[in-house]
Amino acid sequence: MKSIPLLTKLQTFLSEPLDVKLQRSIATDVEAHVLDLFHTVVNSVPAYRQFLQLQGIDPASIQTLAAFQQLPLVTKANYIKQYPLAEICRAGSLSTCDMLAVSSGSTGEPTCWPRQISDELEIATRFEYIFRESFQADRRSTLAVICFALGTWVGGMYTAACCRWLATKGYQIAVITPGNNKTEILRVVQALGGQFEQMVLLGYPPFLKDVVDTGIQQGVRWSDYAVKLVMAGEVFSEEWRLLVGQRLSSTDYYYDSAALFGTADAGVLGHETPLSICIRQFLATHPDAARQLFGESRLPTLVQYDPTSRFFEVHEGTLLFSGDNGVPLIRYHIADTGGVISYETMLQFLQDWGFDPLAVLETDRGVHALPFVYVFGRSQFAISYFGANLYPENIAVGLEQPAIQDWVTGKFVMQIIEDEDGNRFLSVTVELAPGVDAERDKAQSISRAIVAQLRRLNSEFANYVPTEYQQPQITLKPMGDPDFFPVGVKHSYTRSI
Repeated sequence: MKSIPLLTKLQTFLSEPLDVKLQRSIATDVEAHVLDLFHTVVNSVPAYRQFLQLQGIDPASIQTLAAFQQLPLVTKANYIKQYPLAEICRAGSLSTCDMLAVSSGSTGEPTCWPRQISDELEIATRFEYIFRESFQADRRSTLAVICFALGTWVGGMYTAACCRWLATKGYQIAVITPGNNKTEILRVVQALGGQFEQMVLLGYPPFLKDVVDTGIQQGVRWSDYAVKLVMAGEVFSEEWRLLVGQRLSSTDYYYDSAALFGTADAGVLGHETPLSICIRQFLATHPDAARQLFGESRLPTLVQYDPTSRFFEVHEGTLLFSGDNGVPLIRYHIADTGGVISYETMLQFLQDWGFDPLAVLETDRGVHALPFVYVFGRSQFAISYFGANLYPENIAVGLEQPAIQDWVTGKFVMQIIEDEDGNRFLSVTVELAPGVDAERDKAQSISRAIVAQLRRLNSEFANYVPTEYQQPQITLKPMGDPDFFPVGVKHSYTRSI
């Protein structure tokens, strides 16, 4: 893969129409592209070269996709944390990057992810697909309201940068960045919304719903603003999409919202399209078809992706991807449960169930022959709450405080629960020690201890989750409770809704 000068990449992004870029990607020999990426990373990234050497792998022997798929998996633990930051960057130097983002791990220890403008341009193409194909921002004046947390965390700054690149390319987009300050969001919505043909709110699903509901309570007439939504970080139901859409007076569900599948490690990996939303809504009403397709009764996030940007594989039911970034990654294991479905396989499957999404859409706008990836998330390790990854280790520290540790066994189950209005809350069910009664004062003390430790240990929680949603709801159960803490069964610290 020949190194392309940054100025050339910028000129290509600004001048190349989206349709041309997508058709070029679809026509690319993906196997050759992935092998080219691999050898480029070997030659340009010192850490990856050493990583392979330590495992006795000769990069020159990797000449086929089959050989590529035998390469060792790369993880945070065995790669990112094992080498100096500069060594995992292109040319072994941080000077190849001009921006640093941060993600928080299970202990709150930050992981830095460098990038440069060319990395943003690659991800900006994902946003361009949504803003052009779904929102028609090439012909409608658009206010993009960044509702992700700002600061060192990846979501807000990355999203703002990508939206500005679209404006630079000629899209009728103006960007404003209130972050996750709900009061400021509602202020700018009412002050500026009427001056644009449409408004796009970009943020985590539960937070955006909270913004919408609070606005309604305060008399905001959302129907005046032609609101669209771009969401990331959490799986939501199609019922949730319809509910929020109705409150926004949005009825064109295929084109009025889109979810992103992204990571701090490599930006946006894939995104919803009108086609994928149409398919997901069908599957939501046909659970037997969804179970046959995905192998589970729950409905995952379903997106399309460009395999020349992020190449996906499946390893033991979890996803790997390879892609060029500030930190180039080869067969990077993100521990998300999910799978990959080709465009042709998806349409054939739906045809077998008597469903033609192309006929339902009644237009080819937003329809491109890109493969699909679905993701359930990391439910076995963590839960996602307002886009923040919450880990069992965070909760455990709260239960280990001196005033509390004598009351509990240390076992707990954390989950996100949803009320009748579609609002989500953090729930923690705690196993009491023998002879300890379930008292309200104890539950309140445990809740205060857990939230204090979450704020201390998990910077994503402290900055992503609105204050009014941070206090967990505590339920106390006796030891051996058959529903949550059955005796003789391996304990699970997380549970899906």
